[in-house]
Amino acid sequence: MPHPEPHPAPEPSDRSPAATDPAAGAPPADCVECGEPTAYPAATPGIVRCPVCEWQEAQRTACSG
Repeated sequence: MPHPEPHPAPEPSDRSPAATDPAAGAPPADCVECGEPTAYPAATPGIVRCPVCEWQEAQRTACSG
């Protein structure tokens, strides 16, 4: 029985660890709600929240009817 070909390596994307890891070189962005460092680089456009504030915002908007 022949062995199947190995899966190809995944293509790099914007969600790669280097793109979301503050230790990868870029300073982390500060959360707009509490000021804590986030998992996103400072150059990330838009509203950037830390995981706690992101979760709280998701709870607020989930039941806003």
